[in-house]
This record gives sequence, structure tokens and C-alpha cells, in this order.
Amino acid sequence: MKLFVYSSPLETARALIKHLLGLIDEQPDKIFNIAVSGGSTPARMFELWANEYANVTSWERIRIYWVDERCVPPESVDSNYGMTRKLLLSVVPVSSDHVFRIRGEKNPEEEAERYSELVSGQVPSQNGWPEFDVVLLGAGDDGHTSSIFPGQENLLFSDSVYAVSVHPSTGQQRIALTGYPIMNARHVIFLINGEGKAEVVKDMCKSADAGPAAYIAHHAKNHMALFVDAVAAAYICSSESCNNEEKSS
Repeated sequence: MKLFVYSSPLETARALIKHLLGLIDEQPDKIFNIAVSGGSTPARMFELWANEYANVTSWERIRIYWVDERCVPPESVDSNYGMTRKLLLSVVPVSSDHVFRIRGEKNPEEEAERYSELVSGQVPSQNGWPEFDVVLLGAGDDGHTSSIFPGQENLLFSDSVYAVSVHPSTGQQRIALTGYPIMNARHVIFLINGEGKAEVVKDMCKSADAGPAAYIAHHAKNHMALFVDAVAAAYICSSESCNNEEKSS
């Protein structure tokens, strides 16, 4: 695992964008299949990407999928696709043919099956699972990731590429990329900010498999990176020793 710590959420997002662009530029003839997440943390990154880095991004070589989606229409303020469309996709010159959304307004079980088949048919496979070039993840205060919540760890070991999960408090259904295809990605990257995530970051870096995010971090098969701001890294290093530095864990 590689840990990258920066002074603020903005600088953390900027560093991650530069990291992604570096991966893409390293292989100029390759199509990159990237699965993105929703939430306020990637929202900041998408807005920054659209405003500062749109002109230096090879959009024609990027295919965009989703890690998870709430079971709501795309016009809903809860829609991960809707947020990404508003802040990024409607601003940058990416073809709609290269954007593959989860249809949150459809029957959840049927849509999980449809999207599993779509991804399996379009993303090259390795080890019997689709191999995304990048899976971009966040983590909740409770240690969940990809809408795989504590108590739903069976989704880490599901035979399906995508499956239906349920938010433990609201009961809202979601469609989530399951554990094996996440861990099979060429690059698994977490973007985590905020004081409330410090315990989760500590678990991911130093503890056992304390929750879904920690399990993914410890069992990713290829490249695993964690981009965090200083307050999220408070329990694992001081700002003086970690800021703007790469650490191995």
C-alpha cells in the first residue's frame, strides 16, 4: 500500500488527479476503464478536474463506469451519476458513448445483473473477473466502501460483479461493485478526507480487516494507494512527518 498525505482536501484531490493523468500518460495507446464513486469527496475532485485539468486529459481514451449507485433516478440529488454528470461529464469533452451509468431508476436486482453483464462484456478480464484499470473508492465513517456496509461483508465475496446492498439506517437500496472485482483492479485508489475518517484510515493502514474498506485495502491484488488529507491521517502520522510525502504501509 502507498499512502499519500496532503495538507488539505483540495491539495489531496489535485494530487490524485495528477496521479491518474500520470497513469494514463504512461500508456498512450491504452484505453483506460475507470470506475468512479459518488459522495462529497469525489465531487470536489470532479469539479477540480473539470476546471483545471480538462484540457490535459485524454478523454478519448477513458471509459467511465460507476463503483456504486443509489436506486434513484438520475435527476435525483442522491444520484452518483447525476452528481458526476453535473460537475464533470457535462463540462469536459468526453463522449456519451464512453460513459456507462448504472440505471438507478430500474429494478435493483435486474439492473445489478444487467450492469454486471455490461462490465464483464466490455472490461478485459483477468483471474476470472473484470480488470478495471482504476477503481476509485471512498470510505464512510463506519468503514464502508462501494456501498458495502459493515454487516454486509458477504458482498466482499459475492459471485456477482455487482449486487444489491441496503443502507443500514435508511433502508435505501443501492447497486454496488463487489469485493473480488474491486480487489482485481490494476489500481485501487482511495480518496479520503476529514477528521471523521481518521479511525478508518488507521484501520486501513495499521489494523486487521476491521471493515469493508480495510479489507479491500489489505487484499487488493495489484497497486493499492490511499490519498488522504492531514486530518484524516491524524492517527497514523503527524503532519510534519507525512504531508506531501509518499509512505509505504
